[in-house]
Amino acid sequence: MDNIIRKKLEEIVALMNDPEITVVEKELKEKLEGILALLNNPQEITIGKQEVKEKLETVVALVSKAMVNPDIDIEYCIPEVSTTSITDPYILVKYSEDKYVERKIRLTGVYLQNSAEMIAKLVNFSIEQFIEEIDSVQMG
Repeated sequence: MDNIIRKKLEEIVALMNDPEITVVEKELKEKLEGILALLNNPQEITIGKQEVKEKLETVVALVSKAMVNPDIDIEYCIPEVSTTSITDPYILVKYSEDKYVERKIRLTGVYLQNSAEMIAKLVNFSIEQFIEEIDSVQMG
């Protein structure tokens, strides 16, 4: 629970320190009230975790279905969805011809605010960019 609250407080600090964003008092108040609600009702955190787990399971299915490329290996490093025990979810994309060529696509809080379909589209786009970069290097 402390980790979730810490991340939410970091979001507020980042929001207040961003010179390009005008922080609206109402928005700041809503975020702080959300943190207080989590402190008063810790069971909401477990409900949120279940929703994220279900969303990430859908993302794994959608990305696996869309990405069929024999030159690319995809490892899903997502707690409670894959077999790893890390805390921050990410997808590792590797070029099968060269084990040192890889890209880690982190599924941060910004990603997780979207629907599973949108997250899958963003991940697929990142994988396609990775493939294009490899192709451009190989072609000279």
